[in-house]
Amino acid sequence: MRKLIYHIAVSLDGFIADKNGNVGDFLMEGPHVDDFAQALTTYDTVVMGRSTYEFGFQFGIQPGQPAYAGLQHLIVSRSLNFESNEEVKLIKSDIAPYLQQLKTKPGKDIWLCGGGKLAGHLLNHQLIDELWLKINPMILGAGITLFEGIKKSLVLSTQECWQKKYKNGVLLQKWQL
Repeated sequence: MRKLIYHIAVSLDGFIADKNGNVGDFLMEGPHVDDFAQALTTYDTVVMGRSTYEFGFQFGIQPGQPAYAGLQHLIVSRSLNFESNEEVKLIKSDIAPYLQQLKTKPGKDIWLCGGGKLAGHLLNHQLIDELWLKINPMILGAGITLFEGIKKSLVLSTQECWQKKYKNGVLLQKWQL
């Protein structure tokens, strides 16, 4: 069965972007980026919310275009309007049932790219299988949280955690949920 992996950079205080949605303070160079690029080869599908998808517009991506080459895109938004195509599918309804079914089909793992609202929704539906956090050595103080709208606590076992520390201070933690 395919896994849904929430693989994301996060500040020490639990934010995935600042209050304006910017990620410019996160470390974008170093060996952790090489490991991230390698991890991308283990996915065939990426899931993201509207704000995460729209972040790519500033880099020239147009609505309906893929943000990551070679990956099937599932964009979750009630307000975006573009025609779904072979590479990018717009999901305007609850994605939870769709992902439940997709996880049973053959293929590589599924990457949850963000954002916090979507991650909270999928956590509430117990659809996230693993959490891969690239913890950056910084404190934002405010911003977009790793999970938004969580309805109940979830205690994780340290026996289900693996971590790697990079020389630049980034700490990669992998948790099984």
